[in-house]
Amino acid sequence: MFLQVDQVSVSYPRAPSPAVESVSLQLQAGQLGVLIGPSGSGKTTLLRAIAGLEHTRAGTITLDGQVLDGPGIRIAAEQRRIGMVFQDFALFPHLNIGANIGFGLRHGSARERSARVSEMLALVGLDGAQDKFPHQLSGGQQQRVALARALAPEPRLLLLDEPFSSLDVELRERLADDVRHILKQARITALMVTHDQMEAFAVGDIVGVMQQANLEQWDQAYTLYHRPTTRFVADFIGHGVFVPCTLVRDDLGLTMSTPLGNVHDVAAASFGDDQEQTDFDVLLRSDDILHDDASPFKARVVRKLFRGADFLYTLELGDGLQVLSLVPSHHDHAIGEWIGVRLDVSHVVAFPQPVPV
Repeated sequence: MFLQVDQVSVSYPRAPSPAVESVSLQLQAGQLGVLIGPSGSGKTTLLRAIAGLEHTRAGTITLDGQVLDGPGIRIAAEQRRIGMVFQDFALFPHLNIGANIGFGLRHGSARERSARVSEMLALVGLDGAQDKFPHQLSGGQQQRVALARALAPEPRLLLLDEPFSSLDVELRERLADDVRHILKQARITALMVTHDQMEAFAVGDIVGVMQQANLEQWDQAYTLYHRPTTRFVADFIGHGVFVPCTLVRDDLGLTMSTPLGNVHDVAAASFGDDQEQTDFDVLLRSDDILHDDASPFKARVVRKLFRGADFLYTLELGDGLQVLSLVPSHHDHAIGEWIGVRLDVSHVVAFPQPVPV
């Protein structure tokens, strides 16, 4: 593996609990990883530890075969050849774009440094902008300059800390896709931190979910969504609600009984190894619940969020249970209206119900 983080822990003086606790992850050369999680979960602290900006309390960090942090070993941040892109761009306002990008270039002739700057400008789609100043560029263009500056010295690893957080939503979505293309074109290995799931899915080959200093799961985005390994990951990724269900085993296979009807022929693997367990909580995501006026199951619209192409409805069943449903926006229903709904669950995500104490 190109980047190996093995059982790394980070603690701050006088803090009641570790900021990062026994985290392990791997990145292959050229792979793009993303860390997401709630504020305070430890994702930025882990990024800074990899960069050498925070001291590790335990564990080992290895990059391209070199141990950066480990028992009796600590390579200084400036010697790690790791580039960083920050959320505030950190461009020098008094330097033009060319000088900003070339700031970290310490080797080679002036001609070689100038050629590298031009190469980086072309990579990020800003050819000819070297004589402009940061204030003359848009936020998205400034972030591209920050990316070009970080890539110019040819770092072994690039770290990005909330790189799009200061930009508007539409620009963030577009730039996330652009950044992935740029990093793949540069064949760089990178690890990014974000709080936005869509950014994580757009950029990452592999995505990690952090919670209370721990890495809950490190996997492909599709697997995180459809095969979460912990209840926290299942609840954190996407839009969904846990509802009670009962698993019925008979000669015809497994049937999952829920307040919205039965789901037949479910895979046993979705319910773990305990063959005696019958009571579960199943995660019903907004795309698992379809609007169907012919369905015998009715739900009342209690909230609606217009998202352009669709509505995200919060629906309340007759027993008070609330669920979410993503519906095309031409199905415009009023608050308080009762509509028919049915289940269409292709990926069952279920966890045993907690045993009463």
